[in-house]
Amino acid sequence: MSEIIQPRVLKGFRDSLPANEMRRKHIQAVLEHTFELYGFVPIDTPILEYTEVLLGKGGGDTDKQIYRFEDNGGRDIAMRFDLTVPFARFMAGHVSELYLPFKRYHIGKVFRGENTQRGRYREFMQCDFDIVGSDSAAADFEILLLMARCFEHLEVPGVRFHIAHRGVFNRFLAKLGVADRSVALMRTVDKRAKVGEAEVRRLLSEEVGDEAAGALLEYTRPQATNDATLATITELAGGDAEDTQRVRTILDWSARLGLGDRVVLDPSITRGLDYYTGIVFETFFEDLPEIGSVCSGGRYNDLASLYTKQHIPGVGSSIGLDRLVAALEELGKLPPARAGVDILVFCMDEQLIGRYHEIAEHMREAGMRAEVYPEAKKLGAQFSYAEKRGIPLGIICGPIEAENEVMNLKNLETRESDDQLSLAEAAEKARAILQRRSQQDYST
Repeated sequence: MSEIIQPRVLKGFRDSLPANEMRRKHIQAVLEHTFELYGFVPIDTPILEYTEVLLGKGGGDTDKQIYRFEDNGGRDIAMRFDLTVPFARFMAGHVSELYLPFKRYHIGKVFRGENTQRGRYREFMQCDFDIVGSDSAAADFEILLLMARCFEHLEVPGVRFHIAHRGVFNRFLAKLGVADRSVALMRTVDKRAKVGEAEVRRLLSEEVGDEAAGALLEYTRPQATNDATLATITELAGGDAEDTQRVRTILDWSARLGLGDRVVLDPSITRGLDYYTGIVFETFFEDLPEIGSVCSGGRYNDLASLYTKQHIPGVGSSIGLDRLVAALEELGKLPPARAGVDILVFCMDEQLIGRYHEIAEHMREAGMRAEVYPEAKKLGAQFSYAEKRGIPLGIICGPIEAENEVMNLKNLETRESDDQLSLAEAAEKARAILQRRSQQDYST
């Protein structure tokens, strides 16, 4: 007999059991519904891409983290590390088939060979939403508004949206005389929340000297109010311009739409990827700051230029679904893991399995999820199965009930039973019980 292979999983990867997967699917469904309320449509792209497509402008550490290999045809290919770069390639290839502005969402797995931590794995799910074909404050603001509405619909409290503008930051760097080192400086500043101001000052001093390091820290330090922060960065960047006017507009619209107390102008937010050119976003939970940003993005007007000469400006954001699930679990805000089935039709007699499937089909046609237990095992085993599955209702129909075309509906949570019901009566009572149960869950 051959040796048994150990059923192990690669580091940074994991299986998802039904309860966890149902919670994640619920969150995903809420997000999809919210995206579609704003007119966003779904797309998909391959997990595998030519390496040159992905490495075109990923930048820095990301290039080192991709899963890259040669396939059987000798092609140099890699697994996508985010959904934005493949989307830029998608737009370059299909822009003639689409309309502009184009609003998409894409929920899919991405892969990065980085160190694992809480809520961060090497295989993880991202939820991206973008508007391309418009370089406007309206598009920037709609992404920010959609970010806020997603978390509202997930009923997550204490969410703050930090915004900045890479254009203002670049103007400041040019005035400081260090624009040629912008990529390294942005990545260093972006580490502030992770390593602290003292360490960032040390790293900046090594890069540009103590005086410039001090100026950089002054620029990236938020003031008491958004207006004060905007005034500071405007002065340090050399005065008012289109970029600071856009920031002011987005802050004004945020206040008008009731987001004023949740949007924070934070010039330390630069986003590490090279392709951002304008507004950038990050999202934090007040009660769980250590988990980091769970939704981030920004404007990337030049990304598609890697694949086409046509100018296709874009802005978007991405929710890290696995990190979001970890945060919701920590905050006690995960949705309940509902059973995949509402009704179990118990198997009392294998000669009646055809009848049991008729009953289950009727329940499904009435909008309820039903399944038939496949064998006439002892009732204790069938009840145990229903309990492990979290199935709330059961239908019991033995030979006598089948002959009389009736059945018993049992509430498996309260152990109450309604007996001698017709099929229509059983369906009506089951639906009423499930509706009450759903309302109770919603109220809690």
